Amino acid sequence: MTIKFNPFFRDELTIHEIQRSMENAVITSKELVMYYLHQIAKYDQAGPRLNSILEINPDALFIAESLDYERKATGARGPLHGIPIFLKDNIETDDFLHTSAGTMALSSHLAKEDAFLVQRLRDAGAVILGKSNMTELSNGMATEMWAGYSSRGGQVVNPYGPEWFVGGSSSGSAVAVAANFTVGSIGTETDASILSPAIQNSVVGIKPTVGLISRRGIIPFTYSQDTAGPIARTVTDAALLLEVLAGVDQLDPATHKYSYISPQNYSSYLDRNGLKGARIGIFTDASKEFYKSDEYDDHLFQQVIRTLKGEGATIVGDVDIPSFHREWSWEVTLYELKHSLDNYLSKLSPQLPVHSVSELIEYNKSNAEEGTLKYGQDKLEQRAKISDTLRNPNYINARLEDLYFSQEQGIDYALKQNHLDVILFPSYVGSTLCAKAGYPSIAVPAGYKKDGRPFGITFAGAAFSEATLIKLAYAFEQATTFRKPPKLRG
Repeated sequence: MTIKFNPFFRDELTIHEIQRSMENAVITSKELVMYYLHQIAKYDQAGPRLNSILEINPDALFIAESLDYERKATGARGPLHGIPIFLKDNIETDDFLHTSAGTMALSSHLAKEDAFLVQRLRDAGAVILGKSNMTELSNGMATEMWAGYSSRGGQVVNPYGPEWFVGGSSSGSAVAVAANFTVGSIGTETDASILSPAIQNSVVGIKPTVGLISRRGIIPFTYSQDTAGPIARTVTDAALLLEVLAGVDQLDPATHKYSYISPQNYSSYLDRNGLKGARIGIFTDASKEFYKSDEYDDHLFQQVIRTLKGEGATIVGDVDIPSFHREWSWEVTLYELKHSLDNYLSKLSPQLPVHSVSELIEYNKSNAEEGTLKYGQDKLEQRAKISDTLRNPNYINARLEDLYFSQEQGIDYALKQNHLDVILFPSYVGSTLCAKAGYPSIAVPAGYKKDGRPFGITFAGAAFSEATLIKLAYAFEQATTFRKPPKLRG
């Protein structure tokens, strides 16, 4: 039996296109959800088996149908009314979806309430379509573990080519968007976990300032660097998602500073001429290994620079970032993962099998036949040996050094010294600097290599400079229209 869908349904649908069609009664949210479910069945769990989806929300169709009735009765709530969204599997939902961070130990974990960002999405009328696969424990499990692999969900596959790096740890979130299984998704990042899969899968990813989006209700990796962020096929859709996600959460101190910043209507910065007059610093001092790797393409990067110049931007070449090549300490992530994950696990239902990092390690050993130790758990075991207090001088000094060298001797230095609006990085080579500073970045598609592998760039800026990043990224996107959907075969 072949299901016939409305001819409106196709790849690369945008939020504005969908909203216009729903307002004109061309389609409904229920039909849209059905279309994406069909795509998932055809390409994610069959055909190329991209394996980006971990769970489907059994209430998704009911929710969409209710929002259709609401639209008829009282009108749409806003741009996200009836729009399907996937969530990374470390984001809690108070429904029938589990939250496991890709672990078998938490595969039966049902959260008692929505994460703060999930409640904001629901209030805006979004349909939570399900949970996306991810690198287990946000890549906190094993040194040899492939990006995009979890013991619960298996390996996520790059839709542009199964042989290519899929990026991590928000791999499933990026692939679900790239392969047209949803309109947008929410990932999380500690360091490169949104930017990396966005680049690898030719989509837009925004890693916001830490504190722009509440961390509450997300299985943690660190206190200092964790943030959620939107992934979409266009800068416009990513901006619309960010508008909803951003907000002050009284129970998350990281967001309190946002109380003193005017809320941003990010979609108002979608200016086709946004590059005119912008001062963009080009960072070209990455490692020699990077420039020789498959992550880089000099022809495509030089093409980016020519485009920026052609659109009226002032280019400042070879920008110096004093701290870029320093030997960064990783004490912060070591100590904070142990502390934050122990705290999170300790509050879980007593029916669950683990309530500490040490119990999680033992569970994995006892259930190795289920695939819990396919790549081992050396990272987790290393962290388990760390003190669970944050008074250790190694940790305190590392935290202070991270801030000083990533901000004063890092991004802030480069921006002020050269009077820049943003810094442009090839691929996501600036991710660690931005992560340790807690500063925002946006990844956008920048073409494809000769073999078809996606290439991308990252714009990075100072704290709460998301509006500027969106303006420049949008103007670049409109000038190039590089993104192409992957060619999937059912």
